[in-house]
Amino acid sequence: MLVAAWTLALGMLLAHAGPAFAQAAGDPTPLQFSDAAEEARFHDLTSELRCVMCQNQSLADSNAQIAHDLRREVLDLMHQGKSDDEIVAFLVARYGEFVRYKPAVEPSTWLLWFGPALLLLGGGIVVARVVRARSRREVPAPVEDQEW
Repeated sequence: MLVAAWTLALGMLLAHAGPAFAQAAGDPTPLQFSDAAEEARFHDLTSELRCVMCQNQSLADSNAQIAHDLRREVLDLMHQGKSDDEIVAFLVARYGEFVRYKPAVEPSTWLLWFGPALLLLGGGIVVARVVRARSRREVPAPVEDQEW
């Protein structure tokens, strides 16, 4: 029994230790910017876009290989003379509205924008009804001959 517990513990330890030894994929060639303004524009744009693999990191912060590829794609589009809106529209057409950290307010994203407020409003209504129902109940009078 003790051997099985140690074997299980060792197995769990080794299973969780794998990611600790993993190395992030590096970008083999660094990006080349023509000037500081282009670099600032690039960093502003990539910080507004979400990594499609990581989902909780911006394109600028992610080390995923697809993030490296998308950063190169963004820079290539910038070199082609595309505006920020055109670059974002290209990525949205390719990956969906999810690629933006701040999606546009349109019928397909209403739930995303207004859902939390509706949940908060619904929760407030439920709490108000519960409080009102409890305040209407009559509290029974204490029984005189009951001992505590």
